[in-house]
Amino acid sequence: MLFPTSLVGSYPQPDWLIDRERLAHRFPPRVRALELWRVDPAYLGQAQQDAALLAIRAQEDAGLDIITDGEMCRESYSNRFATALDGVDIDNPGTALDRSGHPNPVPRITGPIRRRHPVEVDDLRFLRAHTDRTVKITVPGPFTMSQQAQNDYYPDREAAAFGYAEAVNEEVRDLFEAGADIVQLDEPYLQARPEEARSYGVAVLNRALEGITGTTAVHVCFGYAAIIHDRPDGYSFLPELADAQCDQVSIETAQSGLDCSVLAGLAGKTIILGVLNLSDVTVETPEQIIGRVRRALPYVPAGRLVLAPDCGMKYLPRDAAFGKLAAMAQAAELLRADS
Repeated sequence: MLFPTSLVGSYPQPDWLIDRERLAHRFPPRVRALELWRVDPAYLGQAQQDAALLAIRAQEDAGLDIITDGEMCRESYSNRFATALDGVDIDNPGTALDRSGHPNPVPRITGPIRRRHPVEVDDLRFLRAHTDRTVKITVPGPFTMSQQAQNDYYPDREAAAFGYAEAVNEEVRDLFEAGADIVQLDEPYLQARPEEARSYGVAVLNRALEGITGTTAVHVCFGYAAIIHDRPDGYSFLPELADAQCDQVSIETAQSGLDCSVLAGLAGKTIILGVLNLSDVTVETPEQIIGRVRRALPYVPAGRLVLAPDCGMKYLPRDAAFGKLAAMAQAAELLRADS
């Protein structure tokens, strides 16, 4: 199929599940933020699965080809996995600067990072059981997790990142064994910390993906539009991913108006092209979305493009998110008819 459509990962969680007002006025949590959940802990797991089912159905109703669980069970894209590992102290957190330069409470690394058990496999199995379409699940990347932690154990941050890579590799293997079609590693800090990323970011990614035979993606973005309002003119770290062992690279182009010529340097990779502007709740027309796709076509063959939002949609109103996804699916149908 040409121009398949997908979420990047998250879909807006229902107001009955999570306190969206509190969520909207803070940076994505790096340690646990259990106070965000509205449901009694005794019933939270059941409520999260109910919300995941609603997210799956919303994606199917909108016409998406690749389905995620909407990240319904997470307070942020990264903290659920990052706080489930041995070697990190979440009860006595450390501090690290976020990409806007503000200090945040973060996991404090106090010993060797180890994955004690699968973290997202049950989420994937639930997703796989409730749709017959292609399924994708996301995992925070090792470089990003090392940037979102206070390192009190390893000799340097690079060594910590390789520790995270071991844990991610184990998780990705288990996710494919449980039925994932695509596993995406979220690595926004490759863009936020490009100098360090150039030193060892791709090597860490490749360790996380070593021996993996399923379809893998890496998402690199400028941050949630609801949190990070300004966009640079271009990516500070992107062509380097040509050497990464992933099959797909997920980028944003809609809000930033990215010069898509940079994509020519990623020959051989499938590009998950961000074509929905998440800084504006206005639903794009299919024609607007087609225009954004056509900007990339001189540099990426149609057979290597997946259409997606710029980033996760968790901060958007649910009606706006659904409308944008439906418009994107309509745009894909028009593009296929014209190809």
